[in-house]
Amino acid sequence: MKKLTEIWAGSNARFEALLAGHYAAHGEPQEKLFEAMDYSLLAGGKRLRPFLVYQFCAACGGRPEDADPAALAIELVHTYSLIHDDLPAMDNDDYRRGRLTNHKVYGDAMAILAGDGLLTDAFAVLASAPLPAERIAACVRILAKNAGPWGMVGGQVLDIQSEERELTEREVLDIQHRKTGALIRAACEMGVVCGGGSSAQRTSARCYADRVGLAFQIRDDVLDVIGYAEKLGKAVGVDAQKNTFVRLYGLESCQKLIETQTELACLALEDFENTTTLRETAEYLANRDH
Repeated sequence: MKKLTEIWAGSNARFEALLAGHYAAHGEPQEKLFEAMDYSLLAGGKRLRPFLVYQFCAACGGRPEDADPAALAIELVHTYSLIHDDLPAMDNDDYRRGRLTNHKVYGDAMAILAGDGLLTDAFAVLASAPLPAERIAACVRILAKNAGPWGMVGGQVLDIQSEERELTEREVLDIQHRKTGALIRAACEMGVVCGGGSSAQRTSARCYADRVGLAFQIRDDVLDVIGYAEKLGKAVGVDAQKNTFVRLYGLESCQKLIETQTELACLALEDFENTTTLRETAEYLANRDH
């Protein structure tokens, strides 16, 4: 049996080739825009969300090519969110994935437009997917709901509004559920749709995503305290005064929460066959050091 690292590497190799060719040789005069978009899109990273799309599609009997459009679309949206999140009006970060953030290289205006371009193109990619119309429509609805005001964008707003005060546990969870959890939830559910999965499997995928997403964010908060900048590719300790899970619970309790949420994520996979990779993914994310 292949190890998770080998499976993930193989999936990423396929996906990176897909990414590299997406904006290549377009021949359009707005060259600088595509350059800025590619600067962030091709900067590497775990590619977690596309990987989850592929794995849930496979768990429903689908092929990688069935999942390609949704995997690409979710990464376009994720990358747009990172570009905008780093802007001076938001988190004002200088580094992302180990190199200068988009606005530091291309300026604020071009960074905003690069994010706009990635977000809009994500839906063009989905609309052009070689899938049955009902699956395309379902994926568009899932991504739009989770990326927009009820999902990631709404979570970002809640995060901004929380900066001047200390939050309750419920408020911190609400932010995580939207800001970080929504795109993970979209990735898992779209994977099921691309693979022709059932309604019950879509529900199970959302449950898995919510548990993994929460563990993922708690681990991120822990790494901001104990991690090393060279491994994370960004500054550490910058969230010390923010409403993080570490600030809310403390390091020891956070680790216990990560373990509990990971166990619950694995239990949510009962509606699928051959879930070894998805289980190992949840465990890897819970223990990662970057």
